[in-house]
Amino acid sequence: MVVNERSLKRMKRRVTADLYDFLSFPSSDSVGGVAEEVVPGGPFRSNVRTFLERHAVLPPPSSLFPHLMTWQVLFRVGDLTDGPDSTPVVVVLDVVEEDVARSRSVYCDQCRVVGWSGHPVCSKRYHFILKADGFSIGGYVKPCTKCGYEVHLSEPRCKLCSYVMTADDAEDWVYHQLEDTTHLLHGVIHSNGYGHLLRVNGREGGSRVLSGFHIMDLWDRLCKYLGVRKVSLMDVSKKYGLEYRLLHAVTRGHPWYGDWGYEFGAGSFALTLGTYREAIETLSSMALSIFICQGRKPRTRVQDLILFYQSLSEHELVNIRDLFCFMISLIHDAPTHYLETNKRRRSSALGALSIWTSNDIKRVEEAMFRVLRAVSGANWVSWRTLRGAVCKVGPPEILDYCLKELAGKEAAEGMVVQVRCNPDSGAPEYRLEPGSAALHGNLSSTSSSFLNCPSKEHLLRDLRFLYESLLHPATMMGFGPEAKRDLAIGAATKLLDCKQFVKDYKPESRLSATNLSGTYLFCQVELLDQSEEYATNPPPELIVLPHNATVSDLKAEASKAFQEVYLIFKGFQGEELLDYEGIGKSTPIKLLLKSLETVCIRGRWPVKNGFGRFRMERGVERWTVDCGCGARDDDGERMLACDVCGVWQHTRCAGVHDFDTVPARFVCSRCRLSGKGAKVIAHCKDDSMNSAGAAVGNGGKSLATLSDAR
Repeated sequence: MVVNERSLKRMKRRVTADLYDFLSFPSSDSVGGVAEEVVPGGPFRSNVRTFLERHAVLPPPSSLFPHLMTWQVLFRVGDLTDGPDSTPVVVVLDVVEEDVARSRSVYCDQCRVVGWSGHPVCSKRYHFILKADGFSIGGYVKPCTKCGYEVHLSEPRCKLCSYVMTADDAEDWVYHQLEDTTHLLHGVIHSNGYGHLLRVNGREGGSRVLSGFHIMDLWDRLCKYLGVRKVSLMDVSKKYGLEYRLLHAVTRGHPWYGDWGYEFGAGSFALTLGTYREAIETLSSMALSIFICQGRKPRTRVQDLILFYQSLSEHELVNIRDLFCFMISLIHDAPTHYLETNKRRRSSALGALSIWTSNDIKRVEEAMFRVLRAVSGANWVSWRTLRGAVCKVGPPEILDYCLKELAGKEAAEGMVVQVRCNPDSGAPEYRLEPGSAALHGNLSSTSSSFLNCPSKEHLLRDLRFLYESLLHPATMMGFGPEAKRDLAIGAATKLLDCKQFVKDYKPESRLSATNLSGTYLFCQVELLDQSEEYATNPPPELIVLPHNATVSDLKAEASKAFQEVYLIFKGFQGEELLDYEGIGKSTPIKLLLKSLETVCIRGRWPVKNGFGRFRMERGVERWTVDCGCGARDDDGERMLACDVCGVWQHTRCAGVHDFDTVPARFVCSRCRLSGKGAKVIAHCKDDSMNSAGAAVGNGGKSLATLSDAR
């Protein structure tokens, strides 16, 4: 059969039209305008199965890695349009269903850091991944270990070099995909509905069509659709090469992820929500006048840049928040914004200067001409120098206006003012050149546009410089009074130390007791004859029962739910309802409980079921954190343990800076004061220093090793 070009084009359009729209999925009209059935308001464990059955495909060979089952959801980005490039970009979302009992990594480091380490180990993890290279994990195609030729994982050897592919090679490749830091999106959700957003990388991370906003929007819609309970993230993202959690906190009062409802979760070094908010207010409200007023000292580049951007802004820039908000708005709008509003800005400036006469403006310009004529040769005069030389001629507002309008002005003796951007500092510079205003009309227009419309490159350069000078605690410039600077450094340090943010999706809030298809109960469990070895405290599970369900049905359904969600509950059997002892098994639930109430079920499991190691996400190791800052649990920061008592504390709190090496032997202050560490201290005097990650045990490392969150 011959298919002509037009029919083939129509077929491609039909195929892509049937894909889900990345920018709106999931929604009521996700596919071809056909209404989608909304996932029922059940628990995540059942919603995710419904989602995969309805929207995902399981590419062959499905039995290659049964413990790492990979599903695919296909999306189109954008609408169909006529023309040679009418086919939208196709994006593949991989959903890897990981069987934790057979996984190489049983425990969850992210749960340990965010405060969920007491949860039992879940039986499943669902990884939601968008690969940066546009390929799919489900394609099962990897480069040959020897020659790099693409080989399907089901093939026994490479077709090019005959290298024999082992099962370990294939499995290593799949696990490498779960650890890859270049994914555009990687989120993982446990079967109990608690999850972690590991990274989001938009265009700066290599995406050609998707921005970070698009990817976050999809992730947020998916979490709501699936009934996810809580999602944590560790914000170590960077924007423009700067720590974005510090910059965004100053400009917006919350992290970038806060636009999607992520809030302060846990601060390192025992920082609290109140401390976080206080640090934001302290740093962002610092007046710019503190940096400008430096007595008779020569003006610095920081002062020049502050004055320059104050002169550009239509509104008064009073504090640090105002300055950085204005600069970021310029970066987002450059260059079109100022080209379109240049006339409006100039008329506004003229209105502001109406209290001065044309003679006042001419007097300032003549003073500037005299300064430029005094410069020998072809030397340039910086904006700072020229403004400082005429600072007594007029008020700052008229000086800034004249400097912006000076380009192309004709001075005496046939000389014209020319303006350029210094190639190193990016600051404006002036000098006189022979010619006339008419001949230099185009150049003066270009030079003047620079003063009213700095290029994005120069804006970013100034942003980085001011960020390092005014915000970052390690490079913050000196200014007085000293107590004010110490306060600013402390606030900036606290903002950088707050990395853990959490969104509580509260799926139960979308349930209405008067509009449910069955009886919805939140079920807790207690173990009868529970020993300390098997003590565990799982969060409540949502149980959905028919309206005519009995007590026996509730026990059976609760047992099934906890067996499905947690590994340690394999074989668990509910035996009695707390506070309802003696109630018959056939008693209808509706006589005892109403929808959305909480019930506790007591039961037993086989003591020797071999699942004791799955008791908690923190693992079976027993360790104690007791740091002088107040931290009592792992917070993801670098720690070391005392060689006498074994208690962990932060290296920073122990006097070891973040990038310094740690001692091969360490004794905490409590043991030194009690005299218990005398032998160790004497032995430590001649010991050499190890590298930053080589202290005893895991000293010098975080107890939980985390990767980039974006």
